[in-house]
Amino acid sequence: MTGLNGQRMDANVVVLGTDNVGKSALIVRLLTRRFIGEYGDIESLYTHNIVVDGREQTLNIWDAPYSQDPSSETLLCEKRLQWADGLVLVYSICDRASFNTVSRLVQTIKTTKDFLGFEKMPIVIVGNKRDLHHRRTVLSEEGRLLALSADCQFYEVSAAENYHGVLMVFHGLVDRIRESRVSVKKLAGIKGIVKSMSAVFARRRTDSL
Repeated sequence: MTGLNGQRMDANVVVLGTDNVGKSALIVRLLTRRFIGEYGDIESLYTHNIVVDGREQTLNIWDAPYSQDPSSETLLCEKRLQWADGLVLVYSICDRASFNTVSRLVQTIKTTKDFLGFEKMPIVIVGNKRDLHHRRTVLSEEGRLLALSADCQFYEVSAAENYHGVLMVFHGLVDRIRESRVSVKKLAGIKGIVKSMSAVFARRRTDSL
């Protein structure tokens, strides 16, 4: 990874969601600009370069399979959070269960993040299959409210019909990752200053005794 003031940065992105929500199609649409509708439940890792605000960004994208075993969910979440710089959580607007899963994932991520002592994790929530609005079972407002409650970004897209909508998802996540890194750097700087000042005051107290 190049420094924050450099022109190039790398970021690890995990894409999560249940089967048949189109998360693999979303990734391949980003990589190739083409839509491919049929995928098996295969775990894959891709590398892709995009330019955001004039700066080149290398994304390592982990297409993570969904586990229906609750006992392994927390362990898998820990593994993914330790690797990731940002997350994309995908549901289908035609599948209420997939939305409920994303809602549960948001809570699992928060709990795991707090347990690991991580700073805020950039997350984007995506409602896919917008082109199938006639089969919609999840309202746009529900997705927005979930994202608002979790302080995430929210997009509704159609991986089948629109490349630019998919591109905006990853551009939005890159922006969040950059902001997060700047915040962490500033926080580290403040902690360093406080630590130095505490050391100075401690020495002064010792000298005055």
